[in-house]
Formats: sequence, structure tokens, C-alpha cells
Amino acid sequence: MIPIAQSWIGGQWTPVASRAAADSIDPSTGLVLGQFADADIGLAEAAIVSARRAFEHSDWAHAPRLRAAVMLEFANRVERRADELALLLAQETGKLLKPAQAELAGTVSEIRFYAGLARTIFGRTTEVEPGALSVLSRQAAGVAGIIVPWNAAAILLVRSLAPAMAAGCTSVIKMAPQSALFQTELLRCLIEVPNLPAGVVNFYSCTGSEPSEALVASSDVDVISFTGSVRVGQRIMASAAPTLKRLNLELGGKAPAIVFADADPKAIAAQLAAAATIAAGQQCTALDRVLAHESLIAPLREALAVQFRSIAVGPATDAASQMGPQIDIANRDRIARLVEDAQQHGEVIVRGEVLDGRLARGAFIRPSLIQVSALDSPFVQEEFFGPVLNLESFREESEAVARANATRYGLSASVWTHDGARARRVARALRSGTVWINTHNKLLPEAETGGFGASGYGRLHGAEAMLEFLETKHVYEDIGRVKPGTAPT
Repeated sequence: MIPIAQSWIGGQWTPVASRAAADSIDPSTGLVLGQFADADIGLAEAAIVSARRAFEHSDWAHAPRLRAAVMLEFANRVERRADELALLLAQETGKLLKPAQAELAGTVSEIRFYAGLARTIFGRTTEVEPGALSVLSRQAAGVAGIIVPWNAAAILLVRSLAPAMAAGCTSVIKMAPQSALFQTELLRCLIEVPNLPAGVVNFYSCTGSEPSEALVASSDVDVISFTGSVRVGQRIMASAAPTLKRLNLELGGKAPAIVFADADPKAIAAQLAAAATIAAGQQCTALDRVLAHESLIAPLREALAVQFRSIAVGPATDAASQMGPQIDIANRDRIARLVEDAQQHGEVIVRGEVLDGRLARGAFIRPSLIQVSALDSPFVQEEFFGPVLNLESFREESEAVARANATRYGLSASVWTHDGARARRVARALRSGTVWINTHNKLLPEAETGGFGASGYGRLHGAEAMLEFLETKHVYEDIGRVKPGTAPT
């Protein structure tokens, strides 16, 4: 029987029979994997009402030990189902099985990290002058609207949900339609925790934009945490303006790697290729640009070409696959057109072809290596979000920094050199929220991530993520003072 993912509102499943069901497609096969309830505005509004009621009428916001206990049990349940969940993640989104398993392990770690932080929300007290007492406390912001993507369907969900829960917020989660089956099963691990109050967590998925727009526009939603494209992020900002709600936005990226002359091209080529093809290039921190010192252009070009031609592209669940499919045929074809257009702007060094034969029904395309130099080219300026890497050159350190910073994005970057002082100097100069040295794509629950410029604002992961879901309150009281020399009574 085909699985059908339902919406969860107010502590109960919403029957699918009363709503349209949409298909979830396995991008490796093109076959229907299951279905999900396609939510409408009415369901989104019901979810908001449920979350608001739970925030105002339950003890959730004032019970840090309860929140920690619920989250620890959530993590335990995910851990017990990790293999099953990783397989579903691979099938529904095309993420390779081993990275899917690693993502589930990271998800467990993330939840446990915030479970600990839930019990550390402390304020401060100061007597600003004799008898004048100021008490500052942190309290939950209210209802959090969480809009999550499909490309890291577990970790990108919990990195918003876990700090929101730890802070004491209630949540409405708009799941990605491309990963609705997986995200529903992941959240089942939470909603089945016995002491989770009804309405604290609500979720649905939809193919249309109206339910998400209702979430953003609602005056009963206090915070929006969104991961996705710049275009949608801009729409969210405009829609949220009338209610002046808090926004946490992680948007696109155009990650550069600066490779200095003392780096070994053959030694790092495999790492650079892996950074560019992680999740088939469908990750906002994936490497899009390699800026190589002019002395390394020829050997690095050759070494990268060898790596790109050798990558085994295939089904996500095949142990021999080194890169899986795009999320769907439309994105596969978009990448094919992009590479075709690159010939008008520069050189296509390795042309990634659409796969045929036994893999023709899947959304498979081989990775591409291109060389476009003009800074105003869309191949330098726009996010690929697919397995395409652009090779550029520089002569001086200052030029490398200027080229790396010459886009509107500032999410992530990496620096490759054996000169420690240079690495730290360049990392400081780069307008990026995360900079790695001699590696790429290392993301940790303990370390904040977020962007500069068009890559958004606010931070997730780390202790600072909780600040996105907390308000600071100042309570002043004149407590009087004991006059000097007054005898005790």
C-alpha cells in the first residue's frame, strides 16, 4: 500500500480524505514513492491557532526541564530509527545513503545539543543605583513559523526547530513537498513523545505558496525561520513587514575556494571536487568557484578535470555511487542548459552529460567544470545549486579577496594554503559567514552558521541560534534602601 504523509495539527493527524494528495517522486527512478496531504490555507490557519493556543495556555514556555526531556527523547527515537530514516531520506531526495546516515547522526547530535541549552536560559540582575533594581530575563518569542527545504531535510529542519523548542516557542512547520514523507517520519519521532503538549509542534506540506504566505503574514506568528532562495526570502520580508515579525533567513550562496600558490593541486583536487558535488551540488554551502593562483591554473585544471570525469553518478541507494541525482527532471535540465550557455561566456572543460540507458528515468547529470573569468558573468554571480564548478585565477592576495567578495552572496568560503598567517588574514577579509581553512563543508551543531549580504541574516546552529527565538525583558523595581546606622528590628 502506498504511504501517505498526513498533516499534524493540534495533537492529531488531519485526515487526507478531505484534502488533495500529491505525489512524492524518487529522483533516482522517477517512480512514485508515496503521497502527502497537500495543505491549503485553512489548514495553515488551523495550525497557527493551535500553536498560539499551546503557547498561551500550556506550561511549555515556562518548563525548561520538560522541554529538555522531550527533546532528549526525540533524539533517542530518531537514533533508534536512524537506518530506516536514512534510507527514506536517500530514496525521497536522492542524497547518497552514507551521507544520509551521517546527516541523521548529526541530527541526533543537534537535538541533544539544544536539549542541554534549554536548561541554561539565564538572565541577569543589577542594582544600577542604591535601591534601583533591574532584572533582565530571556523568554520565548512566541509562535515560530519554520519553512524548511528538502536538500538537507533532517538537519535543516532541526537546526530551526530544536532552538525554537529549547527557547520555549511553539511551532508551525511548513515541510518541503519534495521531502514530505521523510520529514513526516522524522517528526513522528517527536510527536510520539508522551509528554509533548498538544499544539506545541504542528506541521504540514503543500505544493502551492498560499499556506506559506498565510504563515508569514499572520499576526499570530512571531518569528519566521526560513532556509531557501534569495527570491523567496525577499518575498517573505515583504509579506512580514506589516506585522514587523522577527525574521531568520538563510538564503543562497556562491561559495569560493581561494587556492594559493603553496597548495598542492593534486593533493586537494579530490577535496575540491567533493565540495562541489556534495548532495549533487544542491547545498547552499557547496563549492561554486575555485579561485586559483595563476601559477596553479594549469595543474589544478588538469587535476580537477580528472576528478570530475571519474565521479560515479548513480542511484542514491547504490553503494558504488559517488554522486546522486538532482531533485527532479526540471532541475537536471536546468543544469544542462546552464552548462550549454557557459560556452558563450568562457570554456567548458568537462561537460556533464545527462545520463541515459538504465538511468534515463532518473534526474541524473554528470558534474561539469567550466572556466569563466568575467566578474559580471552570471556564472560568477549566480548560485548554481547543481554540480557545476567555475575555475578562475588571480595574481595577488588582494585580488583573490576582491574577486571572492565580488558577488552579492556571503554564506561560506574556504582558503587553501600552508601559510597560517595568510589563511587567517584572508579569512578575516572575506565577507562570508563561515570560512574554512584547508577544508570545506564542515558544519557543526556547536558552531553558528549564517550569511552576509544576500545570503541572509541571523544565525542557526550554536548557542546564538536560540537568540533568534528569545526576547529580552527588563523589569525595574525600586526596592528602597536600608539607611546607614539603622538598627535591626
